[in-house]
Amino acid sequence: MLPQFRILQCYRTFFPESQGGLEQVVLEVAQNVDGCGVLTLADGPAHKCLTEGVPVIAERRWFSVASCCIGPGLVRALYRLKASLLHFHFPWPFGDLAYLLAGGSRPLIVTYHSDIVRQRFLGALYRPLMNRFLARADRIVATSENYVESSSVLAAHREKIEVIPLGISERGYPVVSAAELGTASERYGRDFMLFVGVLRYYKGLDHLIRAAVGRPYRIVIAGKGPELGRLRTLAQELGAENVVFAGFVSDEEKVALMKLCRAVVFPSHLRSEAFGVTLIEGLMYGKPLISCEIGTGTSFVNQDGETGHVVSPADPAALREAMDDLWYEPATAERMGRAGRRRYEALFTGERMAAAYKKLYHEVLRERGVVE
Repeated sequence: MLPQFRILQCYRTFFPESQGGLEQVVLEVAQNVDGCGVLTLADGPAHKCLTEGVPVIAERRWFSVASCCIGPGLVRALYRLKASLLHFHFPWPFGDLAYLLAGGSRPLIVTYHSDIVRQRFLGALYRPLMNRFLARADRIVATSENYVESSSVLAAHREKIEVIPLGISERGYPVVSAAELGTASERYGRDFMLFVGVLRYYKGLDHLIRAAVGRPYRIVIAGKGPELGRLRTLAQELGAENVVFAGFVSDEEKVALMKLCRAVVFPSHLRSEAFGVTLIEGLMYGKPLISCEIGTGTSFVNQDGETGHVVSPADPAALREAMDDLWYEPATAERMGRAGRRRYEALFTGERMAAAYKKLYHEVLRERGVVE
């Protein structure tokens, strides 16, 4: 028998199979909202489980096309689960279709994480479905005012947009021991420039590798993804011996890297990067940030000249100059790191984000006449 939920968050991937920043956001909300569960797709047979205390229903993923996970069991599960409110995370075209087929007229909140940037042809085919789905939403949540102002899709729905920045909770991160820090230090050193994330096409890592050539500091790239092989080859061809590919790292290793690094570098150069949870992690650990101006929430998180440097996208020379500044001016790096920690506490805690969603859930249910 399927469990019943007051709130059901729906996203194409989730823990433990996928461990990205957006999955962390879904988990943060679910942990802080009573009666909230998660519906997702996963490899293998359909199953139910608890993840960090959150009930999860995972239907079988049949295949993926252009990063769109597809599994018909999602439609059946949505029809059978009688949640009072559905909360979808966009973009996920198959999720849109599943809601329209099985979600009916139930209250709907959509968190709009990103425009569709790369798949222009498929995006044109998808647009009628997208428009119908977004038109059904009671609220559309953008993660920054920057993205609202720069997205033509959101401009068409301005009257029902709410802005809720992403957030993370320190309690969700392990405390690493001195021994664990020592092990990481022996492997990677200290005061390196750190990237953490899935190695995707829009992360701008080829520009980071070009910027790294001949510099006196290390660049540690932590994570795995479809671009790994190409990036390794590029580093070898350029002679970027100071670039270290750490591969997938555990939560403990990630915390150790954050504590040991000089700065967090986030060179994403396309609008597919709408926010950047790694940037928030950098703020939380008091590290200066380097990011690119792409008209999205990354420049809301990282305030140029205050919490770090914001440089032009796809520009290795600009990345190199920013890294050099934080390398040769440690006092500047420390000052920006302290400002970043203050910004995290003021704007980007998981508790703050979850409280905003709880308030929004209550408002939408009240407007729809649903008794809580």
